[in-house]
Amino acid sequence: EQRQIIEWDKDDIDVLKFMKVDILALGMLTCMKKGLDLLAEHKDQHFTLQSIPAEDPRTYAMIRKADTIGVFQIESRAQMSMLPRLKPRVFYDLVIEVAIVRPGPIQGDMVHPYLRRREGIEPENYPTPELEKVLRKTLGIPLFQEQAMQVAMICAGFTAAEADQLRRAMATFKNTGTVSQFQRRLIEGMRANGYPEEFAERIYQQLEGFGSYGFPESHAASFAILAYSSSWMKCTHPDVFLASLLNSQPMGFYAPAQLVRDAREHGVEIRPVCVNASRWDSTLEGPE
Repeated sequence: EQRQIIEWDKDDIDVLKFMKVDILALGMLTCMKKGLDLLAEHKDQHFTLQSIPAEDPRTYAMIRKADTIGVFQIESRAQMSMLPRLKPRVFYDLVIEVAIVRPGPIQGDMVHPYLRRREGIEPENYPTPELEKVLRKTLGIPLFQEQAMQVAMICAGFTAAEADQLRRAMATFKNTGTVSQFQRRLIEGMRANGYPEEFAERIYQQLEGFGSYGFPESHAASFAILAYSSSWMKCTHPDVFLASLLNSQPMGFYAPAQLVRDAREHGVEIRPVCVNASRWDSTLEGPE
């Protein structure tokens, strides 16, 4: 409140070396705000995004079943097919879930190796302790832009400036081929630092996959917050979740009729329009 906001062109800000922050106008932010307001008004339960109960077992059980119609990010068919395979149980699993179903990890052949390692079928492999520090939390597979930058610096001797150029190439959505300009520098740098040829080629192929667009970890974590909070609301208050979704249309993958049908399958009673009682927006009513 009482603040002035000036929107500048992102490229101009970059030239001026100002800190640049992407502010996404996500429909799910509106949906969650409306849902939390309904929850407070009709059920006297007061939450914010920050105070929603964390690591709720029922919520994660619902997510693992891919019962995620209407939920932020993990409601697409590709995400829903991944959920029973990745089996999220804690928040960081959702961070990985959000990031792994992207063109970069898929094109870089990172998905299946990660899943095999997660299931204990394939052993984790770290040629050096320095590399283990970077890749341990993703089981030795670089899934995030930050990891790709660190791998380039540790393995190939990239400077911070060179790694930032690599990041820019990886962050260029639908502009494939931009990472290939670093191929010789990456492979020769890894070879000079004593890494096996096979390892160097595999790492380059994975990093090249990021040229088809891979997520920063910070971006994935921000999205995972909304994925979890919307899943929690769907799991614990499906009536509130449906009303807030309908009041926030258009958004998401599914038409209102599909959202209503899914809510009915979760035990929500949807009453018809009433000339005397209905409001402009969808709301909740008691049993009377």
